[in-house]
Amino acid sequence: MNDLARTARLTLVLGDRNFSSWSLRPWLAARQAGLAFAEVGVRLDDAGTRDEIRKYSPSGKVPCLIAGEGAERLLIWESLAICEYLAELAPSLWPADPALRAEARSVSAEMHAGFAALRQNMAMDIRAIKPGQARSAEVGADIARIVSILQCCRKRCAARGPFLFGAFSIADAMYAPVVWRFVTYGVGLPPAAQAWVETMLALPAMREWRAAALAEPV
Repeated sequence: MNDLARTARLTLVLGDRNFSSWSLRPWLAARQAGLAFAEVGVRLDDAGTRDEIRKYSPSGKVPCLIAGEGAERLLIWESLAICEYLAELAPSLWPADPALRAEARSVSAEMHAGFAALRQNMAMDIRAIKPGQARSAEVGADIARIVSILQCCRKRCAARGPFLFGAFSIADAMYAPVVWRFVTYGVGLPPAAQAWVETMLALPAMREWRAAALAEPV
């Protein structure tokens, strides 16, 4: 953590813990990096949701990061952009090795931009248990690609630590919602991918997020 991180005033505007996979990503990255931040929660799908979000986010979507105050206030939206800003404050959020850092950025960008079938048909729903749900070929292809990424990263970096690139990184934060999807929909996984899922589930921050999701009004 650098000097800027010690003086930065950060506020994360977040959606529902149970459903907002995009909110989980930067929240988890900030927690794992030990960054101090305030939180503003916005209930999704309420009559006034869009107006409430637009008080904070120019895109009309969550999450949004507010950094600083007054005339120097900076707004950052889109989960990956927020995570990149957090990495300016806590460089350990990306691997130190240039080659691994490039790969971590690649798989993070792929998650940010892709896997539309998985998002549409296997939404993050932490409270739900839906094993055995029929899956289209497109969903199956998305799952297979994600599993391949998890397996390849873990095979390459197993000696460095239990996360995708050894130590926790933004890549783990970007794939964190997949953990809940795999649990909710009962997706069977090969050993290396399953070990990563269990590592993520054991994180105190992930447990904190789940507890908050379960406590939300239905």
